[in-house]
Amino acid sequence: MSQKKSMMNGTIVRNAIKESFLKLDPRVMIRNPIMFVVEIGFIITLFLIFVPGAFGGEVPVWFNVTVSLILLLTILFANFAEALAEGRGKAQADSLKKTKKEITANKVVGNAIKKVPSTELRKGDIVVVSQGELIPSDGVVIEGLASIDESAITGESAPVIKEAGGDFSSVTGGTRVVSDQIKVRITSDPGETFLDRMISLVEGAKRQKTPNEIALNTVLISLTLIFLIVVVTLPFFGQFLNIKIEVPMLIALLVCLIPTTIGGLLSAIGIAGMDRVTQFNVLAMSGKAVEAAGDINTIILDKTGTITYGNRMASEFIAVGGEKEAAVAEWAAISSIKDETPEGRSVLELMTKRGFSYHDKIAEGGEFVEFKAETRMSGMNLIDGRIVRKGAVDAVKKWVTAQGGNIPSDLDTKSDKVASAGGTPLAVAVDNKIYGVIYLKDTVKPGMRERFEQMRQMGIKTVMCTGDNPLTAATIALEAGVDDYIAESTPEDKIAVIRKEQAEGKLVAMTGDGTNDAPALAQADVGIAMNSGTVAAKEAANMVDLDSDPSKIIEVVAIGKQLLMTRGALTTFSIANDIAKYFAIIPAMFMIAIPEMSVLNVMRLGSPMSAIISALIFNAIIIPLLIPLAMKGVAYKPLSSSKLLQRNLFVYGLGGVVIPFFGIKLIDLVIHLWV
Repeated sequence: MSQKKSMMNGTIVRNAIKESFLKLDPRVMIRNPIMFVVEIGFIITLFLIFVPGAFGGEVPVWFNVTVSLILLLTILFANFAEALAEGRGKAQADSLKKTKKEITANKVVGNAIKKVPSTELRKGDIVVVSQGELIPSDGVVIEGLASIDESAITGESAPVIKEAGGDFSSVTGGTRVVSDQIKVRITSDPGETFLDRMISLVEGAKRQKTPNEIALNTVLISLTLIFLIVVVTLPFFGQFLNIKIEVPMLIALLVCLIPTTIGGLLSAIGIAGMDRVTQFNVLAMSGKAVEAAGDINTIILDKTGTITYGNRMASEFIAVGGEKEAAVAEWAAISSIKDETPEGRSVLELMTKRGFSYHDKIAEGGEFVEFKAETRMSGMNLIDGRIVRKGAVDAVKKWVTAQGGNIPSDLDTKSDKVASAGGTPLAVAVDNKIYGVIYLKDTVKPGMRERFEQMRQMGIKTVMCTGDNPLTAATIALEAGVDDYIAESTPEDKIAVIRKEQAEGKLVAMTGDGTNDAPALAQADVGIAMNSGTVAAKEAANMVDLDSDPSKIIEVVAIGKQLLMTRGALTTFSIANDIAKYFAIIPAMFMIAIPEMSVLNVMRLGSPMSAIISALIFNAIIIPLLIPLAMKGVAYKPLSSSKLLQRNLFVYGLGGVVIPFFGIKLIDLVIHLWV
């Protein structure tokens, strides 16, 4: 899926051509009122070919044939645009369906393993998956650690590590275990898996029109109704001027007046927008989420894994209060014996690297206390009654103080020194005594400052949320170039800042991967969950990043803005080129009866009939010419809204007026020779 599929893939184009004719069914066409009006016009002109005098007309049969054929091509081109956009999504869905196959699962039943089809698995079932086997359904690793090949879902060949506990325990059905063995608890019933949802969404089965799309569609339908009323009443006014307007002429006038260009491309633009996000390996749960991304004012980003690499590793043990480095290392190791996080394992690795040792029997039978966002500490409750903790310095200080302990005088100085260097200090304490600090080192990703500068140019505010102390947060924020930061943040803090921004009328985006991020992801207008994250995070978000790259939100915003720009640009172009068509067809219809109207014939077109046919031909061929732009999207540049508006008005507004003048005139030069 990471490889972009060609828009003009032979199979996709052939299927789109076939679908173009199938969509001629009036029951399908009525979903697009503008093109439905064109289809009615086609049916009437087709009828007039066989019954020329049905409405007392005197128009030559060849003119009816020509108009009918051009209207048919106009409808087919519009259908082709929509079918092509849908076809690309269906091609992706077919690729995913190959991944969805009947898999035999090793279900745990009591103390035994029973082989059952994956379709029999239900939420809560436990399965064992070994090296080389496919994971039968979505689930969470509850025991073990393994490398997982997720290329069938993400397109990336590099395997990822999944392990029990933490935020990287979620696994997807259809992926393969490359090494080791894991025990998985199933979290989805058949038909409700992540892969099922992906297939349904990318093939467009559940695509709903977005609010902006509905609003624009309403405006276009209103314009169509207004022009329909004008055209229907025109013959009655013509009678007073002794002007007879033939039915085919009226139909041609109506088709040129109504916004057929954007009407034919509007659905394709929406489908292609979601398709571009999907090809970028981001699964959008709705078109509304993609559109909202284009209007984002504020982005909330986690520091770890988004702005920094996230591989915070223990790099130094720093003693305080006259303690020895060896003592700090020993208690840090005991607090980390059962800590399976990368930080916890790095403590044990650093201890071995520095040549320190500890008595592992001290921790035997002890109870491990996991890290929680509320306490911001983890550690061990030993069987001899001692309590060992490591965590954020301020949290450990409060904990020690509550137990009657004293705070070493040099603790703040040494922890501030770590924080000022961009590191994260973790205090290590036993009961009411603090032994020292673990220096966790992290690195800001290259290019982040430039990315945030781009967002600033787009008018987007960036806010970094981190559990680090204010000094560390300030150092990282300055280095990365974010606009604001929140230190020592809790899940409640993230929700609070999102609600504050939303209360000011702003749209907010957020990335997250943990269960504690789920409330904030649900609150945000655009929530992007990592595929490697927890089930709760993915269910709360309205987008899922299959590559688990938190910084991809920057590209998602660009895609959302590109979707809005494409729709706006093509709407501007469509309405602008209607102006040129008015100058072509209206004077042609009336200047014989009203010679004074010849002054409006600024194009100096050959004859009334050639002018009408030329305008209709241009009206038809402009749709397929704009299909590549609708699919690919208007080139996006990080500019302010006012500058983007000026650029669009100049390029697509002025271009939409000028191009039809030249196009219709050129077609008329050819048509006039024939007519």
